[in-house]
Amino acid sequence: MKKELSSKEAAAILGVSLATLYAYVSRGLLVSIADGRARSKRYAHEDVLRLAARKADGKRAGHAVAAAMSWGVPVLESRISSVAGGKLIYRGRDSSALAAHATLEQVADLLWGGTGEESDGGAGKLPPVPQLPAAVAALARTMPPLERAMAFLPVLACLEPGPERCPGAAPPAQLMRMLASLLLDAEVTSAPLHEQVARAWGVQGAAQELLRAALVLMADHELNTSTFTVRCVASTAAALPAVLCAGLAALSGREHGGHYLIAKDVMEAEVVRPGNFTVEAMQPGFGHPLYPDGDPRAALLLEMMKPLPRAAGVLALAARASAIKGAEPNSDFALAALELVLQLPPHSGVVLFALARSAGWLAHAAEQMADGGVIRPRARYVGDFAA
Repeated sequence: MKKELSSKEAAAILGVSLATLYAYVSRGLLVSIADGRARSKRYAHEDVLRLAARKADGKRAGHAVAAAMSWGVPVLESRISSVAGGKLIYRGRDSSALAAHATLEQVADLLWGGTGEESDGGAGKLPPVPQLPAAVAALARTMPPLERAMAFLPVLACLEPGPERCPGAAPPAQLMRMLASLLLDAEVTSAPLHEQVARAWGVQGAAQELLRAALVLMADHELNTSTFTVRCVASTAAALPAVLCAGLAALSGREHGGHYLIAKDVMEAEVVRPGNFTVEAMQPGFGHPLYPDGDPRAALLLEMMKPLPRAAGVLALAARASAIKGAEPNSDFALAALELVLQLPPHSGVVLFALARSAGWLAHAAEQMADGGVIRPRARYVGDFAA
């Protein structure tokens, strides 16, 4: 393969005129090489091929968006949630307004295409959550919550009455209850999930309302990493327990669910030495690219914390961050603050996140399966080109 191309050869590969080729050079999209023997410029063959690949990618991106991505650019249409105008919207309804009164079950029903009025999301009509065998349960208790849920959710799903249930045909509301049982390491009843979380952690009164609101506000957030992962797995027609496990796996990463732990470390250090931490925009816990004026989820939860006696330190840090553009507290900050202010057990923030987000994951899985099509984007090859 030729290592260098003339201007005419490069323009032919790119499908552009010489004037456009020179414009690419002036805009830094392509580098020209001076030819010492002539006044003309030369171009590295691989650079031209890479630019051609990028141009083809751009053309695909300009096409009408498909309802389900298949062999194309990673864009998906959804009817479930959106972030617009500084608000998080669930099927046309403001999540902050829902957080004032709704339960996670009601929001799940809304996200799944219902009215959102059902008091328990159908949980009261379901049989008790099956329990792991004693020896398995003892092993499970030695594991962190997310890992325990990933390991044993498919097991619980297969313990549902009737062989037709395996490998996981349990209704979505029952799968959420199974997940709650594993995350909390507790038996789950038909009571609203926020009450069961509060009971497991010994929380009462206003603090229980905080947990309810947090579960509602974290139920979905458009196509974040874990939700996109869930849709990829759901597009293969995998069983729902496997789909939820995929979401949990993505959430377990340091750059997703782990951000709240980084924010928690900052808060704990700040309580010991107030003002010692340098607040900067767009670090874990501070700032969000989708909310240039501040994350409404964090704003509501922090406002609800004000009456609590242990909240002064985190609220002072939140006020300091809010004064810096792009560093306003986000949902990771709020989850860390909840864990500290309510003196919850370790991992509580990510447990709340996972349980809440399972409602959204199941909604996206159902939408993906209904719309059809395997999610399979194309790769843009930018490596070496063979001769």
